[in-house]
Amino acid sequence: MKKIALFAIIALTASCITATAQNKKGMKKVLFVLTSHSELGNTGEKTGFWIEEFAAPYYELADKGVIIDIASPLGGQPPIDPKSSDPSSATEDTKRFDKDTELQAKLSKTHKLSDVKQADYDAVFYPGGHGPLWDLATDANSSALIEAFYTNNKPVAFVCHSPAVLKNVKVNGEFLVKGKKVTGFSNTEEEAVQLTNVVPFLLEDALQANGAIYSKTGDWQPYAVEDGLLITGQNPASSKLVAEKLLNQLNSKK
Repeated sequence: MKKIALFAIIALTASCITATAQNKKGMKKVLFVLTSHSELGNTGEKTGFWIEEFAAPYYELADKGVIIDIASPLGGQPPIDPKSSDPSSATEDTKRFDKDTELQAKLSKTHKLSDVKQADYDAVFYPGGHGPLWDLATDANSSALIEAFYTNNKPVAFVCHSPAVLKNVKVNGEFLVKGKKVTGFSNTEEEAVQLTNVVPFLLEDALQANGAIYSKTGDWQPYAVEDGLLITGQNPASSKLVAEKLLNQLNSKK
């Protein structure tokens, strides 16, 4: 009887391991790409990525069982915009992040962007912050990665300033955003934070210059646009909305 019980336990354990492996195999996997740039132009101030734009989408996806990896141009710890850590910018998601030592540890060891491959993921998501305007907007690895996701019929999602990384992305010789409905941090929002003359370019203008059909709502209000595989959000308040649209696309793909 003891031998029978032992075999039963072994068989049950093996079954559980197999089921877990199959479940993981069926789970969706998303790559988050963050900036490595920390200098806010020539102001002497610091920038980086905006916590809300990382934390809200991360938890929205992770809580639904999506596996997430994080990359940045330089790898390692990406810079956090200090203003996004201010209590005035706090949300439930940023408060959760502040206590999440496991995610903070994961964030400190981001993969180097040049080492990741679109074939390993089902979608890519770019959080914003002003940092991407300086590095990811002109990063050849980033542009090639986005093109690879898009041409392989995988969603590409961006929020706030991160649509800036589409600046040089082309598909079949045309700008990816040409003729596409998009949004992103507006000129009026940039003026409100008094950085119009600091940023290397205005996102709204750059998108329109590349032929995008740009739209927006009121400053700081949630707004996201979906045009096929391309998902964009206007500002930090739009972060979760972008993640929801991305999740819907992931769930619709078998």
